[in-house]
Amino acid sequence: MQRILIIGATSAIAEATARLWAARGDALFLVGRRADRLEVITADLRVRGAATVGSFVMDACDIAAHGDILEAAELAIGGLDVALIAHGSLPDQKACEASVDLTLREIDCNGLSVIALATLLGEKFEAQGRGSLAVIGSVAGDRGRQSNYVYGAAKGMVGLFLQGLRNRLARKGVHVLTIKPGFVDTPMTSAFSKGALWAKPASIASGIVRAIDRKCDEVYLPGFWYLIMALIRHIPERVFKRLPL
Repeated sequence: MQRILIIGATSAIAEATARLWAARGDALFLVGRRADRLEVITADLRVRGAATVGSFVMDACDIAAHGDILEAAELAIGGLDVALIAHGSLPDQKACEASVDLTLREIDCNGLSVIALATLLGEKFEAQGRGSLAVIGSVAGDRGRQSNYVYGAAKGMVGLFLQGLRNRLARKGVHVLTIKPGFVDTPMTSAFSKGALWAKPASIASGIVRAIDRKCDEVYLPGFWYLIMALIRHIPERVFKRLPL
């Protein structure tokens, strides 16, 4: 049995991942903004076989409250073996272009708050000499595109931070995983037209659990995004800047 903290637990990907862990009999502690959704998800996970399920209502973008998360999780499930950071937002790029304040809020939520949590959890896992820290980033962080570069900038920052954290903790018994989903059909992307490249949350969840179990460093989900982003990263900037992406 693993003791697992899930931050952003009411997101579609996090909920699907929690269901897989519950089926294995793991102990779960959920953190999310919406008390009503947390209550429903908690009850569902108990039915699915989780050893225990605790929850904590909090906005993970509120950096000042992060210390409370770790304390509550340890009290509820007796320690931590795995942490999944899955919170965030999908900003309106056009609105961000017109507002410095909104741009900074979105970077705070999708970038700085994630880095703050990763720092706290990295320190905790280093002190205990073991643990897996998994963070949901995005393929958007691999290259800046005009359609979502505020979101991409935050995710890119997180990705670089995790590379350094992984390098520092690799010899301390701590596993750090960067998760890079492509297009995922969730409530957050409900306004988008869907096509062949879109995946369901359950598919992404299976990849996350598998990557944590195998102690991967980085994973693109679905796997074909590794090839797509390799191609995109290698397009010369003089060409890329003219593409309607």
